[in-house]
Amino acid sequence: MSELLARHRAVLPDWLALYYEDPLELTHGEGRHVWDAGGRRYLDFFGGILTTMTAHALPEVTKAVSEQAARLVHSSTLYLNRPMIDLAERIAALSGIPDARVFFTTSGTEANDTALLLATAYRRSNQIIAMRNSYHGRSFSAVGITGNSGWSPTSYSPLQTLWAHGAVRGRGPFAHLDDREFTEAAVADLRDLLGQARGQVAALIAEPVQGVGGFTSPPDGLYAAFREVLSERGILWIADEVQTGWGRTGDHFWGWQAHDQAGPPDLLTFAKGIGNGMSIGGVVARADIMNVIDTNSLSTFGGSPVTMAAGLANLTYLLEHDLQGNARRVGGLLRERLRAGTAGMAHVREVRGRGLMLGVELVEPGTDRADPARASAVLEAARAAGLLLGKGGGHDTSVLRVAPPLSLTVAEAEEGGDLLLSALRATA
Repeated sequence: MSELLARHRAVLPDWLALYYEDPLELTHGEGRHVWDAGGRRYLDFFGGILTTMTAHALPEVTKAVSEQAARLVHSSTLYLNRPMIDLAERIAALSGIPDARVFFTTSGTEANDTALLLATAYRRSNQIIAMRNSYHGRSFSAVGITGNSGWSPTSYSPLQTLWAHGAVRGRGPFAHLDDREFTEAAVADLRDLLGQARGQVAALIAEPVQGVGGFTSPPDGLYAAFREVLSERGILWIADEVQTGWGRTGDHFWGWQAHDQAGPPDLLTFAKGIGNGMSIGGVVARADIMNVIDTNSLSTFGGSPVTMAAGLANLTYLLEHDLQGNARRVGGLLRERLRAGTAGMAHVREVRGRGLMLGVELVEPGTDRADPARASAVLEAARAAGLLLGKGGGHDTSVLRVAPPLSLTVAEAEEGGDLLLSALRATA
């Protein structure tokens, strides 16, 4: 055991997960690459859990952070904050939500926690509909609406959660249906679920593409069909865009736009990529929902001048360089390369996803059973070859998650795809 690992285990919680049998210490990065403490370079296909959205050490972001830090690091929301207002204006305009208000937090967990507070206060109900296999964060309320039991350590939630089908296309009771029938069955299940609820329900919260759940998603339009049912009862829709936002899916800027027949969500949560590594999260909501809070409130660290400067520079770079379009083009090439390369591999059940949000689901050969041990082995083999990946999946962590920075080049996609395929072959 390394000296640093021993120190880690002596002072940090046992439940703080570490990748790899010999955990990595990353010391610096540039572009789509990172280096460990031994000087080894890796192609980064996970980006700090989808957080390094544009590139490591992006000059535009580091310059903005440095210049703002030299002027003022912190003030809190008790004072006017020009960078926060600037970024809020841009996000409100991009959100698609009419008369939008933006509240900044320091993480996706806190953003979802805030959205739950707003929705339950607005509707005067603590009943929330969440999707099976979902993940929404680490706080007391967020774990109560997390449908992936591997990430929900307690059942003592302040919320009453109702669980809906539909977020996982390839497994479960509706998997054998075509897309239209799948959506109809999920809507019928939702109606049945609401028929059993006592009193009014506050909101549905859903990830357009489930992140920790293994990059699974329903047929396009499912949440629009859900929205019609919810609207009949005044139930709010919260789109958890912590992992899908900012163009990562390639086809759309927000994941909810794959379901936009019913219009934008009532609340939208975001985090991760907007800060490119800085701690930014937030909620966008209609003014009548956001302003439902009638007590004193503030945020000590949400919307800090330094993180807002980073977010502004990062968002500007993303838009000016059409990284959404790059995610669509390069992600499409990578997805098809992986699909072609895994054809005939008995331990690969599916390559799925859109843009630069791809999942490779592994199973025990000849079965439909998840194979988390093989997923860990592929992670190790890829690391040995110089490629960093993520893991996810239902309750079994058997899906390889591929989510590099959105500036990934074609050459890097080809290189990383080939390294991943080699790791899959080595662990067949």
